[in-house]
Amino acid sequence: MKIVVDADACPVKELIKQTALKYNISVIMVCDTSHIIKDDYCEVITVDKFADSADIYLINLVEIGDLVITQDYGVAALALGKKAYAISNNGMEFNDENMDKLLFERFLGKKVRRAGKRTKGPSKRTETDDKNFIDGLTKILDKISIDNK
Repeated sequence: MKIVVDADACPVKELIKQTALKYNISVIMVCDTSHIIKDDYCEVITVDKFADSADIYLINLVEIGDLVITQDYGVAALALGKKAYAISNNGMEFNDENMDKLLFERFLGKKVRRAGKRTKGPSKRTETDDKNFIDGLTKILDKISIDNK
C-alpha cells in the first residue's frame, strides 16, 4: 500500500508526509513541470506539462488498496475504479455513494463556465481545513489497515 498524491497545487503535502511517516507508508507525489517539489521522504515524479499529464501518470501508478489524495473528482473516480481509496485535501473520502453527485456537479460547473459565467472558487484554507484533512486521512488509513487484515 502506498499514498499517491496529485501534487499540483496540493495544499497539504507536508501534512501527508507527517502522517505517512507515523504510519510508515511510502508516498509518491506526482506533479507537472510548472511545480517544483523537493522532499527527502516522498518520491517526487515530475511529468511534462500537457493537459492531464500528471493525472494520467498518477492513475497508471495506482494499484488495488492504494490511497490517492486529490482535489480532482475525475482522478478520484478513476482511483475508485481501480479499487483504490481516495480522499480530498479537505478530508472527504470519495466513494461510490458520493461520486456520481460530485461528477455531476463538476459537469454543471463546466457547463456554466463554458457559457461565459463564473462559478464560486474555493474558500481560503483554514486551520480547521487542515484538522479535517488530518482526521479524514487518519480515519481512512485506519480503515485500510483493518481492510487489509
